[in-house]
Amino acid sequence: MFMWVDFAPKNAQAGNSFKKGKGANDMQAATKQNVNVESIKAAISANIGSAGFTSWIAPLHFELSGNCLNLVAHNQFAADYVKNVYGEVISKIVSEFDLDLNICVRSSANVVNTANDNVVCAYTPSESVAAKTNKNAFNRFICSDENNFALMACKKIASGNASFSQLFIYGPSGCGKSLLLNCICAESDNRVLMMSGGQFVADFTRSLRDKTIFAFKDYCRNCDTFILDDVCALAGKRATMDEFMQLISDLRNMGKNVVLTANMAPNALTGFDRRVQSLFASGLVVDVVAPNAYVRRSMLLNSGVDMVVADELSKRIAADGHLVNGVINKIKTYSELMGERVDMDVAARLLGDTLAKNKTPIAMVKSMCEKMCISYDEICGNSRARRLVRARQVMMVALKSATNLSLTEIGNVCGGRDHATVVYALSQIESQKTSDLILNAELDDMIKLCK
Repeated sequence: MFMWVDFAPKNAQAGNSFKKGKGANDMQAATKQNVNVESIKAAISANIGSAGFTSWIAPLHFELSGNCLNLVAHNQFAADYVKNVYGEVISKIVSEFDLDLNICVRSSANVVNTANDNVVCAYTPSESVAAKTNKNAFNRFICSDENNFALMACKKIASGNASFSQLFIYGPSGCGKSLLLNCICAESDNRVLMMSGGQFVADFTRSLRDKTIFAFKDYCRNCDTFILDDVCALAGKRATMDEFMQLISDLRNMGKNVVLTANMAPNALTGFDRRVQSLFASGLVVDVVAPNAYVRRSMLLNSGVDMVVADELSKRIAADGHLVNGVINKIKTYSELMGERVDMDVAARLLGDTLAKNKTPIAMVKSMCEKMCISYDEICGNSRARRLVRARQVMMVALKSATNLSLTEIGNVCGGRDHATVVYALSQIESQKTSDLILNAELDDMIKLCK
């Protein structure tokens, strides 16, 4: 009888089973770690909002080490900010996954430059404003009595001794807001960073795309005075606005100066929620009025225009600094190219398309629309939006005060409204004037436009 003997080790199958089980456990652990990180990210995003998560948390590197979650930032500023602002919320979320939280900075010895890594040594803006130092820069701003307060506030900012922040300057196009900002840049001995609203939006968006958001934050905060010309460019852009509000708060907390400009007062800005309007109004708010006849005459004389011509043109050019500069350039260029002295006859012929003519009621309404940043089509339309209804009522009152138009004629130029609508508008504004100083100031501006 023959017996077959199996010489294979008895534990071979068990060994194979053990190896297979170990590999499965490793895979399960890796999968569990990945699921935990993604789950934690989702929970953080849900609790702090998409804007804050995209700006501050998403660029961090998530590392699971045992029972600890490491959030690794590329610089100390980012780590401190996340810890101070979001640390408590993130810690509570992480504890629900039975993990500890550690917010730290990536060691320079461990930095590996990869295409997807948020490693940035420097940030280069798309555009920079380099103003030449000029201690007499403010002399270029011809100041009327109404603008003296704004001028003094800007000089105080430039001196570096301002006790107020931020400074919010508003006024119509062509009143000299940008000129005042350039004067601050030129006369200040401190580090001044000046950006337009459009540039801030473009650079913030580019930094998110290129994963340089923390370098962009450092760049904006590395100054003594931060200036943004035309905050209206940020209207309706929620993530950009959140970042900008945080920037203002950080700069003010660090004792630095902030200067903002807009074409309207903070509480009249459209496209901004009440929280933003409140922040803008929390500093010193000053208005700059359009150049009056004296300022226009001085601008013309300073550019070399004949006195007789300057006297006449200052009465017939609209109150817009940009328009006055255009007239000056046209006169100087004509005199240079043609070799002729520009008298009033030549000026009238050259500027026939520019000099003010008698205003028609429709022209008055369009001027008020431009002042209020509302289109003429919206005023003539059927929309009952609150801001449009109020604008129509203010325009009707201004036309009633500045012209001899009948109520029916006023209704016609404001979009074909009937007599009763105009009567109602007059009564509504009249009842609000007694307690609303801002409305009174707005009415005065509209009446001046109609005269």
